[in-house]
Amino acid sequence: MSKKRSRNIFIAICVSPAVILFTLFMVLPTIEVFRMSLYNWGGFSKTKEFVGFNNFKLLWNDMNFIQSFQNSVLLIVLVAIITIIFAVFFAAVLTKEKVVGGNFFRVIFYIPNILSIVVIAGIFSAVYDAKSGLLNSVFGVLKLDTFKQMWLGNQDIIIYSIAGALIWQAIGYYMVMYMSSMASIPESYYEAASLEGAGKFKQFTSITLPLIWNNIRTTLTFYIISTINLSFLLVKAMTGGGPDGSTEVFLSYMYSQAYGNSTYGYGMAIGVVVFTFSFALAAIVSRITKRDVLEY
Repeated sequence: MSKKRSRNIFIAICVSPAVILFTLFMVLPTIEVFRMSLYNWGGFSKTKEFVGFNNFKLLWNDMNFIQSFQNSVLLIVLVAIITIIFAVFFAAVLTKEKVVGGNFFRVIFYIPNILSIVVIAGIFSAVYDAKSGLLNSVFGVLKLDTFKQMWLGNQDIIIYSIAGALIWQAIGYYMVMYMSSMASIPESYYEAASLEGAGKFKQFTSITLPLIWNNIRTTLTFYIISTINLSFLLVKAMTGGGPDGSTEVFLSYMYSQAYGNSTYGYGMAIGVVVFTFSFALAAIVSRITKRDVLEY
């Protein structure tokens, strides 16, 4: 047996467990979701009725699904934009400025990311409590009683309350990612810019931001996927989709249809839409944000 052939066999043996597991637990279930979306099935009954694309036709007339779609898109946009702004800002401050206790602040910012989403839901349920919650208490101390709200009871603002919890959880994680990129930028670039008369803001927009842009592009995909996933967990733990479905998101509505209303095929059709939307949005964002790679 040749050396090259032995090497290929060794690589195949090493890779095969991962390929097998990926196929069993990712590829096949995904194919099954697409297949079951074409059936009318309760999930537990023995009979399945093939209905083709009828489940997808029903989706576009389902106002509850449209509401969950709007909520998911709103959360993706809000969480992505606000988290990027704060994460990049804090990363720049802790990386480029001499902050007393910088390592301490890094740890503090990262702690929310290691907490269970159920713990985060409990924390923010307490913060948003209308009677004794921290947020309304702060407004009371500051004599801003007009700002007090039923943060988890008002349909007009509750989705923004969910967004606040998601942003708090995400900032530290992405801040650390941006800090690693900023730390690798040569200090000589900033020294040269300073000699040319460029201020801190100009250095940030002309040096820091362009050189970490590829990292930001990568994290944009993370924002989309993580917001879709974590919003489901947070909604189930904090509001259960209420009040009156005002906080339903993609996956919570899919779950309720597939396992709560015994319309499994319809739930899988929602899953197909979520799958397609996620990949399409990630591809569009990646294309829009594409820039020439800057090397240093």
